[in-house]
Amino acid sequence: MPTPTFKSSPDSTSTDKDSADPEPPAALGARLRRLLIGPPRDVTDRTLYHRISLVAFLAWVGLGADGLSSSAYGPEEAFRALGAHTYLAIALAIVVATTVLVISAAYSRIIEQFPHGGGGYVVATKLLGKHPGIVSGCALLVDYVLTITISVAAAGDALFSLLPLQWHVWKLASEVGLMLLLTLVNLRGVRESTLVLAPIFLLFLATHAVLIGAGILLQAPQLPATLAVAGQTYTRDVNTMGLSGLALLLVYAYSLGGGTYTGIEAVSNGVTIMREPRVQTAQRTMVYMGTSLAITAAGLLLCYLLWNVGFTEGKTLNAVLSERVLGGWPFGQALVIATLCSEGALLVVASQAGFTDGPRVLANMAVDSWMPRRLATLSERLTTQNGILMMGTAALAALLFTGGDVRQIVVMYSINVFLTFSLSMLGMLRHTVGAWRRDGRGLRRIGLFGLGFAFCAVIMTITVSEKFGEGGWITLVATGCVISLAYLIRRHYDRIERQLDLLYRTLTQVPPQPGAVVGEPDARECTAGILVKEYGGLGLHTLLGAYREFPHYFGGVVFLSVGVIDSKEFKGEDTVDSLRESLTGHLERYVAFARSQGIPAIYRMAIGTDPVAEAERLCLEAARDFPQITFFAGKVVFGREAWYQRVLHNETALAIQKRLQWAGRSLVVVPAKLA
Repeated sequence: MPTPTFKSSPDSTSTDKDSADPEPPAALGARLRRLLIGPPRDVTDRTLYHRISLVAFLAWVGLGADGLSSSAYGPEEAFRALGAHTYLAIALAIVVATTVLVISAAYSRIIEQFPHGGGGYVVATKLLGKHPGIVSGCALLVDYVLTITISVAAAGDALFSLLPLQWHVWKLASEVGLMLLLTLVNLRGVRESTLVLAPIFLLFLATHAVLIGAGILLQAPQLPATLAVAGQTYTRDVNTMGLSGLALLLVYAYSLGGGTYTGIEAVSNGVTIMREPRVQTAQRTMVYMGTSLAITAAGLLLCYLLWNVGFTEGKTLNAVLSERVLGGWPFGQALVIATLCSEGALLVVASQAGFTDGPRVLANMAVDSWMPRRLATLSERLTTQNGILMMGTAALAALLFTGGDVRQIVVMYSINVFLTFSLSMLGMLRHTVGAWRRDGRGLRRIGLFGLGFAFCAVIMTITVSEKFGEGGWITLVATGCVISLAYLIRRHYDRIERQLDLLYRTLTQVPPQPGAVVGEPDARECTAGILVKEYGGLGLHTLLGAYREFPHYFGGVVFLSVGVIDSKEFKGEDTVDSLRESLTGHLERYVAFARSQGIPAIYRMAIGTDPVAEAERLCLEAARDFPQITFFAGKVVFGREAWYQRVLHNETALAIQKRLQWAGRSLVVVPAKLA
């Protein structure tokens, strides 16, 4: 069956809002929402992706800050685990820096392998299969929720370290308010929220460079004495605990400081928001983050040892260190305040990783039908708005559940991070070994991913075994529940698709009518406007249903379709062109089918992020050209509808019907009945 040569006119594919009916004045709620979140983006602007994507520095701020901010709590947990054996902080600093650099280098290679985003869900799915992939994806979702939670809670600890103990009763309430504010800021978009927070990031770098540099240089004259005492204590501990006992203590402290490495994956998962060339931009961001985190974490551990920092109620170790190193300087108290405020503020910036990458993981899983498909939809600001709201709500619940206790949250947080890391490293190790067997190249990468997998697996195993009763079990139960929910959602979608395929398989095989060569419909006759998506049984069912319900009534058909810019489609500057090309192919197949049945047909399309608003505008434009048009849309209908079906299946057809009825036009919903 030849494809018709008909092409829709430029007017039919235009997304110019000037051609639509004048819009009524916006309601107060809509005006307030636009003031807070910003005006909608123009998706037809070819420079849009360039303007909202991030250069390496801004990506370091928005995504790398998650890794760098972990120096506020990761090294502290590791140092505390050493107990009285603080001299081991020297070895611990070396191992921590090495681990950061190894994992960062491994994720740089993952970015090369997955240039469109190499987060744990994608890597595990592609390299290990869908079942390890869903485990990694669900672990990531819980991880990003806890990223937001721990960032806000640790920010509260840092800032309230400056205040008297009696003020600490307001800490949790302040953290709740901060989390609500962050959710609102992220609804405006990634670039906007990152630009606002960039000065904070720079202040953190400056103050902590001064803190660590001064902390080491001021104690440099005492360094030989410190090393001598460390050597004596080491000899004594070897005699009492044995070398293996000291090694186990070091590994234990190293594992409990696993929060130090938790933000590294965020960069590889956010490649799609990087400025072109994306791979090089992402790898440069990874270098910035890995180097800065290794220096900061190792430097803080050494300073804790050199300044004999101990636990003080109501203060973090970084607060105690800042007061000892900087407090005696001219304007020293101001420097202490600036250091701790910048640390708290950077922790706020770090929550961006949860708000940026968490919804992206949700959207990727939604595209693969593991989560409700509406979560892949972008808002008019081109953010995954539903995902941002879900992440913010879940993080708020976790904050209230834990009471903002950083030590409990960091345990819950680290487990899933290293589950995802381990699966990613294992997948890349398997892939690299396969490539080496085929062409004999990649031996160094085998060593890199093997070492990375060993680091991650050790940290995960020890954290789970040692901290299972202190919050580790909560993470495992929560992740298991999310995995179970994902499988239930996927099973539902698979069942619906099988039923639709079985129901309409014969429609795609309808033979053409002999001699049926027709052109465009006559605008003076009654016309059917058929709302369709991709070419398939549901759209054909809607077309034939219209002619079955109104026999010998319509003189032609206009197929109407909206190309929705969602998280799957929004990949770069050619997004709209690629989507329009794909949509044109589907619509031309519908036109060809209708004409093969002797029905005059044309098509029209629109591109946007809101399918309901764009469909309404498209229908009203068609109604001006075809005054006697009646619209039809297909909708899956269940015999006994359950509450979850309203969540998993959108109500687009009914929403469009209501809008068109208000505009004085009729839309008939053609049911696709399923048991």
